[in-house]
Amino acid sequence: MTITHAFAGLPVVDYDAAYQWYVRLLGRDADMFPHDGECVWRLTSTSSIYVVQDPQRAGKSLVTLALDDLDAHEQRMHAAGVVFAVEQSQGAPRRLIVTDTDGNELAFFQDPAAGH
Repeated sequence: MTITHAFAGLPVVDYDAAYQWYVRLLGRDADMFPHDGECVWRLTSTSSIYVVQDPQRAGKSLVTLALDDLDAHEQRMHAAGVVFAVEQSQGAPRRLIVTDTDGNELAFFQDPAAGH
């Protein structure tokens, strides 16, 4: 079996409000709108996240994303008014933790392979 693409889903109650929140978080509009109440951001050539209106599952996702420049993302989130927490523990990389309006959690950390 060869996996060619990974999608991480983020179920939300209010799709329209969540869409605007994720535009602020990611700094751009979604790349695809496959169905009513669903949008997709292509993050890399082989990974995407999608936001979907699904009230029964809303708020139960946990997604971790490795970035090439965590400091730049932190500055961009500050500028966009996105609230986040900084998590730092000895021996582990610093992480920025963001929780959307439904309770889905996204963590961002510096990819050690990025060499930044």
